[in-house]
Amino acid sequence: MMARSERERSRVGDARASLAAALAAAAADFHRRGWCLGTSGNFSAVLRRAPLELLVTGSGLDKGSLGPADFVRVDDRGRPGEGESGRASAETLLHLAVCRQRDAASVLHTHSVASTLLGEHFCEKGGFTVAGYEILKGLEGIRSHEAEVFVPVIVNSQDMQALAREVERVLTERPEAPGLLLAGHGLYAWGDDLPQARRHVEILEFLFELILHRTRLAPFGG
Repeated sequence: MMARSERERSRVGDARASLAAALAAAAADFHRRGWCLGTSGNFSAVLRRAPLELLVTGSGLDKGSLGPADFVRVDDRGRPGEGESGRASAETLLHLAVCRQRDAASVLHTHSVASTLLGEHFCEKGGFTVAGYEILKGLEGIRSHEAEVFVPVIVNSQDMQALAREVERVLTERPEAPGLLLAGHGLYAWGDDLPQARRHVEILEFLFELILHRTRLAPFGG
């Protein structure tokens, strides 16, 4: 008869394999759409809540060809778990900050042309508002196309600890935000599970592309 500790290890191993496969599929899909070319972008999902553990993309990997072995289990301080041989993404602390502030189960970071340009453009304003589009109703909690959705923009930094604190501050001030942009860097979106996080990325990236196309017809002030 299998001991309890062995059953727990087996359960965690199965959960890890399933999440890794789902994250790799999301990364490949986003890569095909041009949202995380080369080594840009990173993706995570919660393995355990207490204590918090994430499964996150390894550092410096091509997002179009990730496999189950290309993810690293980290603790609530971003340190690789026992037995992990890979190096986690440099932005792991940002994923942890979002998970803590939003109780998110998955955090996805894309690096599209649209999100990069809009973050750069609206950096000084601290963000911009989108309203009037039916697709907004695909964001969790939005019931009408008339809703106004604010997307915060944060100044990018290579100091991940400082940037994680800034992410926590902005999400505390903007608890309704469905995602955020790092200026000149890209989108962070999240969800109660991985499918919801993917949906939020798709909707926000659609809106960002729409805004860029719209500026050809009339200025967008945000």
